[in-house]
Amino acid sequence: MKNKNMTYLDTVHRDGTIWNLIVMVLLLAFPVLVAVIFRAAPDWQGVLLGLLSTAPMYWAVGVIEVISFVPMLGAGGSYLSFVTGNISNLKLPCALNALESHGVNPQTEEGDIVSTISIAVSSIVTTVIIILGVILIIPLTPILKNDLLEPAFAQLLPALFGALGVVFISKHVKIAIAPIALMLILFIFVPFINTSTVGIMVPVGVLFTIAVSRILYKKGIL
Repeated sequence: MKNKNMTYLDTVHRDGTIWNLIVMVLLLAFPVLVAVIFRAAPDWQGVLLGLLSTAPMYWAVGVIEVISFVPMLGAGGSYLSFVTGNISNLKLPCALNALESHGVNPQTEEGDIVSTISIAVSSIVTTVIIILGVILIIPLTPILKNDLLEPAFAQLLPALFGALGVVFISKHVKIAIAPIALMLILFIFVPFINTSTVGIMVPVGVLFTIAVSRILYKKGIL
């Protein structure tokens, strides 16, 4: 029975929590069922050693991503994004583009709805494309492996973020200078930072930008 006193955000948080828990159980249920059916228990010592070396990094990234992404995605968009994944490369650009097109703030109910719809459509389109890719992978393989197309595939992400960057940087030039300089310095002069660490560097860049923006605001530059 629906509670008439619940606001839109109350229902978003309630439903988002319920569905996130359901998805978590389903994701964990698959390996458990496989282990039970085939009687193939994992090497728990190996699992523990693997978690000790990788889990702390993911915990840190998880906390930073929640802090940095939620204000941009809104409540509904955040719940949906963290379930479907690929936030920085796909969900976040889609949400920001939709919010920009409609001229709304993600921290309003209207912005939250726009962000959620854009992320939902993105997830559906991605799923459809994956299904088509599985079906057509064999007949399309000769075309996709063509040497003429290889440079284009290498520029997909730069083209996506470049288009978004032009829009936002042109509107906030003073804010953009510091994070751009930081990322250029890090990616050029720090060897271990590469495309595999972009999941960490995006939240780091967001937090750095917030800190610099606050300093500039206090100095009256913004």
